[in-house]
Amino acid sequence: MLTALKQRFRTWLFRPKIESGTIVLTQRRIFILPTRQGLMLAFMLILMLLGDINYNLSLGYVLTFLLAMMAVMSMLYAFRNLAHLEIRAGRADAVFSGDTARFLLHFHNRSKLSRHQLCLRDSSGSTISFDAPAQQDIEVSFLLPASRRGWLALGMLTLYTEFPLGLFHAWSYLHFDTRCLVYPRPMPGAPLPPGAAPDGAGKRSISGDDDFGGLRGYVAGDALSRIAWKVFAREQGLQVKQFSTQVGEELWLDFSDAHDRNEEDKLARMARWVLDAEALGLRYGLRLPDGELPASNGVAHRDECLRRIALFDLPQVQS
Repeated sequence: MLTALKQRFRTWLFRPKIESGTIVLTQRRIFILPTRQGLMLAFMLILMLLGDINYNLSLGYVLTFLLAMMAVMSMLYAFRNLAHLEIRAGRADAVFSGDTARFLLHFHNRSKLSRHQLCLRDSSGSTISFDAPAQQDIEVSFLLPASRRGWLALGMLTLYTEFPLGLFHAWSYLHFDTRCLVYPRPMPGAPLPPGAAPDGAGKRSISGDDDFGGLRGYVAGDALSRIAWKVFAREQGLQVKQFSTQVGEELWLDFSDAHDRNEEDKLARMARWVLDAEALGLRYGLRLPDGELPASNGVAHRDECLRRIALFDLPQVQS
């Protein structure tokens, strides 16, 4: 409860907004406050100053102001450790529910000064630390658990540092409009439904050795007997022959064929169907209560089927 109230207060006070593109940390975006150690040092300096005045200690004045100057320089370096950093959000690849989403953030340090002990923290307290070398780009991965299907937003992050002495806490808020698509966790042991073409004229392709089906690029592990050596001799690259067998029907993955008790189990079963149909090289279509996708195959078709399954019956969010 206290954490939620604190988060609301910070949001009201600093009013971070959702942004796209590159964020540059100008001085208006960086906030700084003394840490607990910094406050203790300030209290000690006040006591030392009172003692110097009371006993007229010349060397005491020197030590007190020397420590005070060190604290001021620490505050300056904490600010410079964040100032003028450029940050942009990269792409987050889709994952299945129960996995961990990986959000990429790109940091560009144009300065000749290296940035040390930078930390990123989200609202749940997950934190990662890293350094940003001088005049270099670095890529930082921020991991979030993907607990349920749909869109997973990165949310607001806090970039902070207490470098060099831990006396001051300098921070800035980053709230990118990036998100990750979370597919339903495929149900294990869910056999494919029988093929059913609406007009009986469809085709289903199964990998086999009957008919030549074209060429594709070589992938490590392909059999040497499948390599198109004549094509290679013509200096057209290393290509592999594909063969297929045609069967007179398409496979339709229909929501009504998933006989499970609840909607989430049905979607998990359909996710398994999509993956298995693609792995077998079948032509398959998708039917959901809110529409259908014509039969096809390939990575793009598989991803579109999984996307529709993941977003089925969820509120529409603008991309």
